[in-house]
Amino acid sequence: MTEGDYLIVGQGVAGSVLAWTLDQMGCRVWLADAPEQPSASRVAAGIVNPLTGRKLVRTWRADDLFPFLHRFYTQVEAKLSGSFFHPRSVYRPYRSLAEKNDYETYTADPEVARYVNQSPDNQFFAPYITNAFGGLEVKQAGWLDLNRFVDLIRTYFSKKEQFILANIEYNKLIINESSVLFDGRRFEKVIFCDGVMARENPLFAWLPYNPAKGQVLTARVSNYPIKHIVNQGAFILPVDDTTIKIGATYSWHDLDWQTTTDGRAFLEAKIRDLLRVPYEVIGQSAGIRPATKDRRPFLGLHPAYPSVGIFGGLGSKGVSLAPYLARQFAQFLLTGEELDPEVNIQRCLSLYYRT
Repeated sequence: MTEGDYLIVGQGVAGSVLAWTLDQMGCRVWLADAPEQPSASRVAAGIVNPLTGRKLVRTWRADDLFPFLHRFYTQVEAKLSGSFFHPRSVYRPYRSLAEKNDYETYTADPEVARYVNQSPDNQFFAPYITNAFGGLEVKQAGWLDLNRFVDLIRTYFSKKEQFILANIEYNKLIINESSVLFDGRRFEKVIFCDGVMARENPLFAWLPYNPAKGQVLTARVSNYPIKHIVNQGAFILPVDDTTIKIGATYSWHDLDWQTTTDGRAFLEAKIRDLLRVPYEVIGQSAGIRPATKDRRPFLGLHPAYPSVGIFGGLGSKGVSLAPYLARQFAQFLLTGEELDPEVNIQRCLSLYYRT
């Protein structure tokens, strides 16, 4: 019998970050992923942005999350000798003078101003991006090459012979109060990080998910020297010198992994008046974000089975949320440190007892 402290089920951004965090804290971690199962992390653009929405609202816990995530991904890059995290500012061109005035009002708040440069080089962007009224820059943003990151984490655990390529079927888990048995291996805890698939997990089907489908285009472009992420109703993310991603759609119906002509038309309409250089769409992808009804993640241990936990519901902000919350969850597992009540699944216990 081979024993491990933790079995992490699901290797999207949540599972990858939690497995790495526990491993670096001295735990023995097995990371499992189902072959060919669709993953939102493999589709997502991986953008992190501390200010979101039309009113540049600070994302939840931004002052804690963003310094932490920059340190986390940079440190993982160094340890794995890889390159996958790209700090970039977000350039937001104004649509009108009225919008410019509104944004100047929003950014007068010192808590918001720390993330903003109100005097970017608008002339640099002008040949490529429509910005007749100028724009502003959001700092501490960037993007994570999720496929590269996930692949390097998988390689790391594979080399340790602690990666399992298999579908962890719930009915094959033998759950005890202090451990879980799977395929002849005993684990202190099993933590599910399986994204939207958690809705099909009978152990956590009571959690109130509100998944959203998203679509992204990949396009070829020439003569586009901008390295910033551009955002004006839709984003333009430069992947390399000749490739951009355009996104993203949000839909709470037709929750499948199929791309649609409507999704492409929507995104192209969004950037038609924004991008001033020709482009050619060369790919389109779709994924389902594991969003929740109260827009807060799900962290904690099962109320009846303390050897089973969940780290999920990170929605569209998984790249920014995962490092900070993984550290918090690891401290909870190892030392009993309290979880933030806003993410603790205990907030949903009334739903569990109704089932």
